[in-house]
Amino acid sequence: MEALREAVAKLTVYVHPSNAADVRRAVARQLSALLFSYEDRFDGVLLAHEVSVEGEKAKILNGLVPYFGVPVHANLLLFSPQPDMILEGKVEMLGKESVHAIVLGVFSAAIMSDDIHEKFKFKRKGGGGKFVSRSDKQHVIKRGSMIRFSVKSRVDTEMNCHITGSLIPPHTGSMLWLSVHDAEYASEINSGKKRSRDINIKIEQNEQEHRTLNNEYSMVDSERPHKSRKRNVEER
Repeated sequence: MEALREAVAKLTVYVHPSNAADVRRAVARQLSALLFSYEDRFDGVLLAHEVSVEGEKAKILNGLVPYFGVPVHANLLLFSPQPDMILEGKVEMLGKESVHAIVLGVFSAAIMSDDIHEKFKFKRKGGGGKFVSRSDKQHVIKRGSMIRFSVKSRVDTEMNCHITGSLIPPHTGSMLWLSVHDAEYASEINSGKKRSRDINIKIEQNEQEHRTLNNEYSMVDSERPHKSRKRNVEER
């Protein structure tokens, strides 16, 4: 997926002295607080991270007492969709006027009727419906379908990367149909299967850690003063 990218960053993470016995875990907790939300400093949403802590260089900085700054070398996996990039998502809801999908199980995408190719015709059936290609009835988009679509405009970061998409560009539509009938896409997925698997594993591992740490925060009062967690991580 084009919107996924890996980056290397040098950060300073501020840790409370009560966590000095396990600095690595304390750093992981700070970074995990940023998972799955848009960060301007990274120009994207942090999906996963691997860190190397330089604990021996940690020092208390003026104005931040009693916190100490820990230099961190981090490998980041970011979600940073831009106009005209191709994304993949699962259709959660659709109607005659729109298709709504979820990308990476987290981010919402909306494709309005003006951005659905005219080759698709909406057919209502019972309480639901589906889009069927006029040229090939096997090309169907319905609830539960995995689709490939283009990012239409700049992503709304205020809504945590809400995406406006389009099904008009070439090589977009049902991924199942494209994998058989679109030679370019079929070649792409064959070459990208391993990387996609590795990325999904990283995201799932970090999502599990994020949930675990959120549970800890809900059970134990933080030892830090009440201020934004995001301020405890700075890019150097």
